[in-house]
Amino acid sequence: MQQWDSRTVEAIGREVLPCLPESIRRELAALPPLLLAQLEEIRLRQGRPLMLVMHDRDIICSHVVSGDDMARSLQLMSQSSVYALEEELRQGYLTLRGGHRVGFVGRALVESGRVRTIKHIAGLNVRISRELPGAAERVLPLLLETTAGARSVCSTLIVGPPRAGKTTLLRDICRQLANGLPQLGLPGRKVGLVDERSEIAGCHQGVPQRDVGLRTDVLDACPKAEGIMLLIRSMSPDVVVTDELGRTEDAAAVEEAASAGVAIVASVHGSGLTDLVRRPSLRRLMATGVFQRLVFLSRDAGPGTVSAVTDGAGQPIAQFQDRMSCASEVGMSAASEVAR
Repeated sequence: MQQWDSRTVEAIGREVLPCLPESIRRELAALPPLLLAQLEEIRLRQGRPLMLVMHDRDIICSHVVSGDDMARSLQLMSQSSVYALEEELRQGYLTLRGGHRVGFVGRALVESGRVRTIKHIAGLNVRISRELPGAAERVLPLLLETTAGARSVCSTLIVGPPRAGKTTLLRDICRQLANGLPQLGLPGRKVGLVDERSEIAGCHQGVPQRDVGLRTDVLDACPKAEGIMLLIRSMSPDVVVTDELGRTEDAAAVEEAASAGVAIVASVHGSGLTDLVRRPSLRRLMATGVFQRLVFLSRDAGPGTVSAVTDGAGQPIAQFQDRMSCASEVGMSAASEVAR
């Protein structure tokens, strides 16, 4: 419990604060550690107060974000080379060391119907990445099956809205599958991780900063569809892990990987089974039964609420309606010690 609190606070101090101007750093450094451990987002909007987003409330600070704050933040995040951010600005986000994701808004420059870049950045959203060892312990036994006397990993899709803990759960599943689960009779598996947004492994110069397991090979900043097939050809994984499926080519690569006998563990935005079948890119995957397990997350009891685990057709296997164990313990601890 306390160990997780300190890990999160240390990561913010080491990986996030150096990317913010001194005026904002002071605001964050003044927070009680247990409150800082609950931080989910840091929102900078030029001309408006700095806002800190917790799982159950927003804190509006006295500091008003200036144009200099925005310029300095971009300078620090780009290591003094805003030109190097050209591709990130086009996509609307960049990933800091440790997997913390920064979103941009401002004036979009459109060319041939597509965003070429964003100029005059007027808003930043820093989403705090968390590492919760053990977050997957409750669901992992439900993601395995016994075939011909041997334990195997079911292809699994993690479904949830934004800020529901999909990446946190995915990271811990990756770690535990790669390390092995002797208590469940599962030896360590070779895992290939396609980390397109550098959020799961939090790579820095290609080296994972998060613990994604002993047998995990990470393909960082690579488009999912291309990365899935590249890993299968070059690293012979037993399991491929990736996040935020969405495009038609992503779904096609997942289907091809499954037909090659590789288990897929992925995430997708959505609130339920209906959302999945409505999306053309996922409808075929659902119809062909590529995924044997669906894990539904929500924010009903805070980030990481596991609502249910079902089979690929949506038939319930287990229902929880509470939070991932580590997150739940920390949330209750912080709530009891920090005045609301």
